Amino acid sequence: MTLCTEELRTLELFKILPQSRLEWVCDRVSQVKISKGEILVSEGDAERGLFILISGKIGITRYSEGVEMPLGQHIAPEFVGEIPILTDEPILVNLRALNECRVYELPREDFLELLHICRNFEVTIFRAVQTRLRGLESFIRNREKMAALGTMSAGLAHELNNPAAALVRALKDVTPALLELQRMNLVYGQHRVEDEHTEKWTKIRDDGYDIINNDKLDPMTVADREDELLDWLEDYGVENAWNIAEPLAAGGVDVKLLDTMMERWRDDTTELRDMGIRWLAISFDVMSTIKNGLRGAERISDLVKSMKSYSHLDRGAQQWVDIHQGLEDTIKLFSFKLKHGVEIKRYYGENLPKILAYGSELNQVWTNIIDNAIDAMEEKGVLEIKTSHFENYLKIVITDNGTGIPDEVQSRIYEPFFTTKGVGKGSGLGLDAVRRIVENRHKGAISLESKPGKTTFKICLPIAGCQVGSK
Repeated sequence: MTLCTEELRTLELFKILPQSRLEWVCDRVSQVKISKGEILVSEGDAERGLFILISGKIGITRYSEGVEMPLGQHIAPEFVGEIPILTDEPILVNLRALNECRVYELPREDFLELLHICRNFEVTIFRAVQTRLRGLESFIRNREKMAALGTMSAGLAHELNNPAAALVRALKDVTPALLELQRMNLVYGQHRVEDEHTEKWTKIRDDGYDIINNDKLDPMTVADREDELLDWLEDYGVENAWNIAEPLAAGGVDVKLLDTMMERWRDDTTELRDMGIRWLAISFDVMSTIKNGLRGAERISDLVKSMKSYSHLDRGAQQWVDIHQGLEDTIKLFSFKLKHGVEIKRYYGENLPKILAYGSELNQVWTNIIDNAIDAMEEKGVLEIKTSHFENYLKIVITDNGTGIPDEVQSRIYEPFFTTKGVGKGSGLGLDAVRRIVENRHKGAISLESKPGKTTFKICLPIAGCQVGSK
């Protein structure tokens, strides 16, 4: 179907062109056949021409971590495709027909000629580009924030798994152990053992609790003692000696102590012959289980607090921010990636003041820079973080020993939509968002120095209206 000038005039862009030029456009366009569900262009493709949508709807999507995310849609009459031509960059989005569409394509060279010879056309195009880029940036930037939280949430879920599992195991294991201890106490009490002997056992138990709770024995000492105890227990005839030796060793019991305490029971024919040993072992095992469960609960609480602090969920947009707290919250939530081989070296300045800032946005800065650093080091290397206070600024320096950023890339890293990652791996707005947050939102400054084996980001934030005394 041929495109006519009357149809072109339904687009605001072409209303300003004279009839002769409209006829010129109609002569040079070609119809693009596309049905519902089909792709017009894909993210990452080389630039095409200017697409003129006469009828139908075209959906706009972008890949994020392998998932095609909707960004919006173009509804006829409309034009699309001008941004890749003007920027000479690959296409930023996917364009997919949402219904039956009638589309025409004006070749790239003809579009550029129109821009050159028609000033009003040029002005209209650049106004449209500005509006579209602003909307796309805003949308993707919000996606970036959600993606950052998604990354943190995934890491948080990973980190919560182990302590949660430990807590569940502790609750499951402690109940039957407590019931067995209760039974032993009843049996022991029925035999009316003298108080002096009972007090000795109780003291051994209490001393063992102290050793376990305060980690007074190193693992090597415990392991050596466990081997000695296993031999003694087997000679004594204790069933499942291997299962008893470990908690006894953890509680500080040694062979000499057992020789002394079990002397009077060696010839006993009842279960009292080894009940004292098993009572101690179960008591120490229960204490260790409770300790591990408490550690798991504390770890869970700590992670939740860090996530809450990281997101500043309980505060207003602007608040008094402790830079060190924000950095530590971010590091803690990245622990699932750091533990594979990244060493953190902190050189924190003392008595840095709090600053009035957008805390969640600054945490987004730390998140982007640290995440990129971890990727650059392939999760193995040294990450240095230095903070200092000079004149009216806080200075934060983050350095990694990764592969570095090539010279040709350094000049472009803050450009919107520029990314060295593959399609669907990054929006190109991470460092653009960092720059905007630092420079526009906080009136600060950011700089980059990079070479193979060393990349450094330096961030300066003003301390106007600061609070002194931040730890």
